[in-house]
Amino acid sequence: MDDKTVQTLRDIANRMRILCIDQTEASKSGHPTSSASAAEIMSVLFFHVMRYSIKFPRHPSSDRFVLSKGHACPILYAAWCEAGLLTKEHLLTLRKVDSELEGHPTPRQNYIDVATGSLGQGLSIACGMAYCGKYIDKSSYRVYCVTGDGESAEGSMWEAAAFASHYKLDNLVCVVDVNRLGQSEATALGHLMDVYQKRFESFGFNSVVVDGSSIEQLLKAFEGATTVKDKPTCLLAKTLKGKGYPKVEDELNWHGKPLGPDNAEAARKALTALIKNPGPHGLTPKDIVDDAPEIKCSQIKLCEPPNYKMGDKIATRKTYGDALVKLGRSCERVIALDGDTKNSTFALTYKNAFPNRFVECFIAEQNMVGVGIGLGTRDRCVVFCSAFACFLSRAFDQIRMGAISQTKVNFVGSHAGCSIGEDGPSQMALEDFALFRSVAGSVCFYPSDAVSTERAIELAANYSGITFTRTSRPATAVVYANDEEFEIGKAKVLRKSDGDKVTVVGAGVTLQEALAAYETLKAEGISVRVVDPFTLKPVDKACLLECAKATGGRIITVEDHYPEGGLGEAVAGALSEEKGVCIHRMAVTEIPRSGPGSVLMDMFGISARCIVEAVKNMLS
Repeated sequence: MDDKTVQTLRDIANRMRILCIDQTEASKSGHPTSSASAAEIMSVLFFHVMRYSIKFPRHPSSDRFVLSKGHACPILYAAWCEAGLLTKEHLLTLRKVDSELEGHPTPRQNYIDVATGSLGQGLSIACGMAYCGKYIDKSSYRVYCVTGDGESAEGSMWEAAAFASHYKLDNLVCVVDVNRLGQSEATALGHLMDVYQKRFESFGFNSVVVDGSSIEQLLKAFEGATTVKDKPTCLLAKTLKGKGYPKVEDELNWHGKPLGPDNAEAARKALTALIKNPGPHGLTPKDIVDDAPEIKCSQIKLCEPPNYKMGDKIATRKTYGDALVKLGRSCERVIALDGDTKNSTFALTYKNAFPNRFVECFIAEQNMVGVGIGLGTRDRCVVFCSAFACFLSRAFDQIRMGAISQTKVNFVGSHAGCSIGEDGPSQMALEDFALFRSVAGSVCFYPSDAVSTERAIELAANYSGITFTRTSRPATAVVYANDEEFEIGKAKVLRKSDGDKVTVVGAGVTLQEALAAYETLKAEGISVRVVDPFTLKPVDKACLLECAKATGGRIITVEDHYPEGGLGEAVAGALSEEKGVCIHRMAVTEIPRSGPGSVLMDMFGISARCIVEAVKNMLS
């Protein structure tokens, strides 16, 4: 590398440091010090290493970049300013309510793929992108992820590291900005670079320690990473927080604070004195190798319609695997992920049909979600992540951040509720709908038989946002004809007459109990209406209200879920402003225990017998 280019890259780094000061002084908030430590890293990446298009930042073949330490976004915005995409005037709108330059990166900006800022998640997402590039797109693009040193305390970082090594993601480079200082004190390892190196090496990385303020060392390390085969690379960059800012550099108590007028002016003067070329710098990104295939992932249909007999008993978890295979035959971009539960969730069915489109993530659900989000970026894949529904709860923050990332990942949780039986309460998801209903923009499916399950999975594949489908362990009877049509937010009325006294709303296993209760009550001369909501978010308010009015305002909801956040609250919320509606909610109200599923459902008050009793009590 010639001396002029090295100096230009050094000048860009210092100009970006000044831009970080300008942004955070204008907003009177933000993270200039965390940005400053990464200036040389960003300069080398954006103006020598990465291949990307300024006109088309999300080009399918361009290199991917994830700023896992999202609070340092001023340096990212500064890089795009130096590249010519943003203006300095634009940068000065940082954190303003009418600006897309938010306090942490989000895809509201067309040069950002995912939201970051909840630390420890970026490397998992980068793993998903790299897996897509190497094994699905089979393209030349590479993936770069800049993380902080503090976030290496997160277990999800090491889940991601294990995944990257296992799948030999040699197109992935993780850069750890080891600036020593956390938010409130020094990090656990400080500048013990040998410890960081040994840890990443133990996880199978090509691990290289560099001076993060040395353009020359960074250039050499990034170049070396391109020659490494069958293992990911981690560059451990020893840096200083607030680098280049007098009286602030490497000092505590400056996290998340602008420098203030006096320190800002002193820093600008000190940095300006170091700049030999005030610009324009004349450096442009390397040309993209345009070899990512063109794809179509919209309007995916089952390759053939459901084919079941009314009354046949089939577990909806099994139908999930069958439905996924039908989607996979229609679209080769359907990718299934699982966390070592595939023989229970029946994702194994998909793996057997399409082994190259299945990703085993092992017992690391947080990383599985992050990988799924990465695979789904730029609409390269239609992603389904499955696990026992209870285990998805440990990845709630990743799911929450996925919504902010505008991801389209579909989650499928099996083994839900006390109906799973003998495995006991640690395996029983009784909070899953509360979790997923709270996620912004999500759709929550609860299919009750094989036909509705196939259609739920088909609808999920085409939804622009996060979906959750709860599948059941017990076999349930087919109650719908094969040609039944389903829509998001549209309920089904399965039993109805002019003399109905109460509306009973059940879903999944409790719909089956409601139908059994209907027969018992009918034999006793009591007519009830039975409703299957199909989706718990959104619920079909119009249908529920119509049924309530037809049954004297009397509604009973019954669910294999805790009372908080599930079916009952969804129905109650939809009808909360309606006069003359009385809702009795039946749910699992205490921690269950091991035992046969049918016995547990009766013990905890959600069986057909309990529904019959509740109807009679309501009428009395």
